[in-house]
Amino acid sequence: MYSAPTDRSRSFLRQPALKAASGLLGGILRHDSDDGTVAILVTEVEAYESSDDPGSHAYRGRTARNASMFGDAGHLYCYLHLGLHHCANIVCQPTGQAAAVLIRAGLVIEGSQLAHQRRTTRGVVRSDRDLARGPGRLTVALGLDHRHDGLDLLAGGPVTLVLPTTPVPTSTVGAGPRVGVSGAGGDGARFPWRFWIDGDPTVSAYRAART
Repeated sequence: MYSAPTDRSRSFLRQPALKAASGLLGGILRHDSDDGTVAILVTEVEAYESSDDPGSHAYRGRTARNASMFGDAGHLYCYLHLGLHHCANIVCQPTGQAAAVLIRAGLVIEGSQLAHQRRTTRGVVRSDRDLARGPGRLTVALGLDHRHDGLDLLAGGPVTLVLPTTPVPTSTVGAGPRVGVSGAGGDGARFPWRFWIDGDPTVSAYRAART
C-alpha cells in the first residue's frame, strides 16, 4: 500500500504543489525521536504555490523564514505561525521553484500514547480524532518544530514521508477554500486548494480568515 522513500517519491513531488497535494492524502508522516515514534496518516492538505499565489509565503520572494520552500522537493518546511504553533509543509518543485503542501490534519496510526501525552501538555484533547486535527495539533503530536525545518523527508532520517502507492480515489477527495487565509489568497473560487478525504473525522473544520 505504501512506497518507501525513494527517488520515485522525489520525482512525484517535483511538480506544482497543486498537482502533488491530493497525492499526499493517505501518505504517512513519521517522526522517530528520542521520546519514541509517532506516525500519522495524512487526511487533509493545502497547496501553496509561489509568485502567482498571494496566499503563499513565497509570494514576495525568498526570505530567511521561507528559505526551505526554495529547496528541493521532499524537504520539510516547518515554521511558527503567529507565534502560536508550528506548521509542517512538504516542499514541492525542483530547487529554486518555491512551492509546498501544508499537512493540515491526520490520523495517528502509531504512537498514540506519546501523541496524547504531547498534546495534553499543550491543551485539551477531547477525543482521539483531535490528536492531529489541525496543523498546530499535528506538529505537537509529531513533536515537530523549527528545529526540523529543512530536513530531507526522503533520506531515511528521523522524520520521513511515505507516499501511498495507490492514490486515494478521486471520488472520495473533497476540495474547497484554504482555511484562515486572508486577502486574495483566501478566495475560494480562485483558490479551492484544500483537499481532504471525504468523511474522515480527523479533517479540520473550515474557517474563513478574520477580517
